[in-house]
Amino acid sequence: MGARRWRDYATASGRRPVKEFLEGLDPEDAAAVAVALKEVQEQGLSVTRHLRGSIFEVRANGNRVIYRILLAPQGKRGQVLLALTAFKKKTQKTPLPLIRLAEQRLRDWEERGLRQRRPSASRQSR
Repeated sequence: MGARRWRDYATASGRRPVKEFLEGLDPEDAAAVAVALKEVQEQGLSVTRHLRGSIFEVRANGNRVIYRILLAPQGKRGQVLLALTAFKKKTQKTPLPLIRLAEQRLRDWEERGLRQRRPSASRQSR
């Protein structure tokens, strides 16, 4: 099996909300998140928590705060780990609106990917 790799969700306009969130962390917390992401990359989804559907959660312990990153495996063998949203944990359970946001971003990502792979009508007629 090939190596897993991380990608982060990008909007149609090019914004990268997960990257923006992580860049806003102090160096110590950013390092803690990087360690957690590396663990998932090396060990796979077994070190995550399944939330529902294709959405999984990785937890990172920062300096007096816990961060969560919601992700979905992508690609033919699930070797691409797509980070969909990241946030500071404030409640025991992952808030449902954040799970829905991750699901919406995953749908958006997949739909845009399908549109890019489909041949356009002009190319089909050639």
